[in-house]
Amino acid sequence: MSKLVIVESPAKAKTIQKYLGPGYEVMASMGHVRDLPKSKLGIDVEHDFRPQYVNIEGKTQLIHDLQNAAAKSDFVYLATDPDREGEAISWHLAQLLALNMNEANRVTFNEITKTGIQEGMSKPRSLDLDFVDAQQARRVLDRIVGYKISPFLWKKVRRGLSAGRVQSVAVKIIVDREREIRAFVPEEYWSLDAVLKVGKPAVTFKARFYGTPEAKLDVVTEEQALGIVAELEGADYVVSSVKKGVRRKKPLPPFITSTLQQEASKKLGFTAKRTMSIAQALYEGVEVSGLGTTGLITYMRTDSLRISEEARSAAEKVIRDRFGNEYLPEKRNYYKSRSSAQDAHEAIRPAMPELTPERVKGDLTPEQFKLYSLIWSRFFASLMAPCVQDTVSVDVSAGKYLFKASGYHVRFNGYTVLYDDAADDEDEKNLPPMKAGDHLDLKKLQPDQHFTQPPLRYTEASLIKALEEKNIGRPSTYAPIISTVLQRDYVETEKKFLKPTALGEIVTELMEQNFTNIVDESFTAKMEKELDEIESGKRKWVKVMDQFYSDFSKTLATAEETLNGTKIKVPEVESDVVCDLCGRKMVIKTGRFGKFLACPGFPECKNTKPIVQEMPGECPKCGGKIVQRKSAKGYKFFCCEKGKACGFITWNEPTKERCPQCGKTLFKARGGILKCEVEDCGFEKKVERKSRKKADAE
Repeated sequence: MSKLVIVESPAKAKTIQKYLGPGYEVMASMGHVRDLPKSKLGIDVEHDFRPQYVNIEGKTQLIHDLQNAAAKSDFVYLATDPDREGEAISWHLAQLLALNMNEANRVTFNEITKTGIQEGMSKPRSLDLDFVDAQQARRVLDRIVGYKISPFLWKKVRRGLSAGRVQSVAVKIIVDREREIRAFVPEEYWSLDAVLKVGKPAVTFKARFYGTPEAKLDVVTEEQALGIVAELEGADYVVSSVKKGVRRKKPLPPFITSTLQQEASKKLGFTAKRTMSIAQALYEGVEVSGLGTTGLITYMRTDSLRISEEARSAAEKVIRDRFGNEYLPEKRNYYKSRSSAQDAHEAIRPAMPELTPERVKGDLTPEQFKLYSLIWSRFFASLMAPCVQDTVSVDVSAGKYLFKASGYHVRFNGYTVLYDDAADDEDEKNLPPMKAGDHLDLKKLQPDQHFTQPPLRYTEASLIKALEEKNIGRPSTYAPIISTVLQRDYVETEKKFLKPTALGEIVTELMEQNFTNIVDESFTAKMEKELDEIESGKRKWVKVMDQFYSDFSKTLATAEETLNGTKIKVPEVESDVVCDLCGRKMVIKTGRFGKFLACPGFPECKNTKPIVQEMPGECPKCGGKIVQRKSAKGYKFFCCEKGKACGFITWNEPTKERCPQCGKTLFKARGGILKCEVEDCGFEKKVERKSRKKADAE
């Protein structure tokens, strides 16, 4: 008998083919095979929102090949990804291949390993139509919002703009933060630190001003701070109390999609999109020496903290063998998922816990190794014993005032032997031995002026955290949301922070005034809940759509009438570049291929220029300036300012460092390597990784 197994990606097909062996043919659908048409709405809003699906352009031959293979096979298994999107792809394939919708032909794999594939193939089921309806409802809802509001934005702002149900809320969150920053009024406050010495030989430590023994005192002016300093002139510093305790720090849970994206951003500097791309490759399978092609992690789109007992037991054996029995907790660590979690899959973990990062390092790219190490360490740490710290807090009396100091000493490192999640804290470190009644020597008093700071702009990591907390979007949507708002020029990055553009603010304001529900966080969260209830079979998708569209269509009609004939101008951002032809300062505009400089005197002056970002260093070929440009697909590359006249071009970013062999500019390549781009030189060196504290200070 011949059996056909259809998965989504060629990489996964290759891995699964190896484990299934003869008698099976594994083919890839390359993602979706059908979708709504691009050129029109494609939804019959008058007849139960019936979607009008068409075959995706360019996939005619692939569909034909799948149909031929299915016709020749004795049985067809639909093995697309184990989520809503994967269920929908299987449903479309079942229709195109004329498969029985009630037949047990749907299989899913939580991990692409021999065990995971055997387990999945042993539990075939019929298609889950509630999952299909949930995906279809999201697709239809997003299409209606996008295709109905986008033309409205074209007429009121400018052509080419688009709106999205979840993306619009994400932009509003970023815009709201920018408004907070602008409205922020800094307030002055002062700190007062006493640098003290104790013991022989003397050990120095720092204690912070608290107030009086009766109450905390806030120091808000220089006059107040200097007055306290004057009062403390000649005061005796005496230890009034020493309190000792024990603190048990428990490990963090294993990763889910959102926390993986956040931690990869903070620890590795990866974007959410990059993280998911690398994780996808680790899930689908890589060639591991001695094992062949195998998946290294479980499915990476999940909001569940559940771990299988088999994986837990395998990991505990590794911990026991590698670190000792004392590194296992007295009672196993279990973690509770959020109430809104779907719990369809396990948490993200190594598919084969015994495969350490060191074991597979030679088989992975540097980025894959970094992400796998992060996932492996976090998973193992989540199962380990807590870190036990001896804490001490000291009260120091000086005249009528009180200073405080605190510190700790690690008694047992526990899970931190693998995954240290502690932030550097200068004020909390190991204190010298002291007891009540000890007299201390004052080395100096340090009054320092401070001002309260506005809230930080969102990073990708903090925005994902905010979206998750507000129940906006789902694990599979966080990375696409951020990519979309950046591509649409509603948001831009500035030193890794997300900042709204003038266009983003204008569109958000327009949406707030006319489509309140679309950009309302609570409304969007409520819609997400209703869409999840479709998946669980509690609601019917057509009814949910009908309730939404009834109000939405009225809102759209009102907005059209209110702003009839109105055109909103987006403020132009002036640059420092002077127009060569007329002397005006050029402005930044956005076209089909991104941003460019244009003369504001158009149409009298039609001068335009590309935006060029100068980079450090010089061209290794001709000594000219190096500039940053973008490819047609939006990827950054670096080249000589002379372009084709010189011909130098590279993906590696130039640095300020010089080659010790030839003196030319060094370039930062993948894997943390600094290399010289001069052909006859070939110098390379590993970049020393900075500590987080040092990096933050810079």
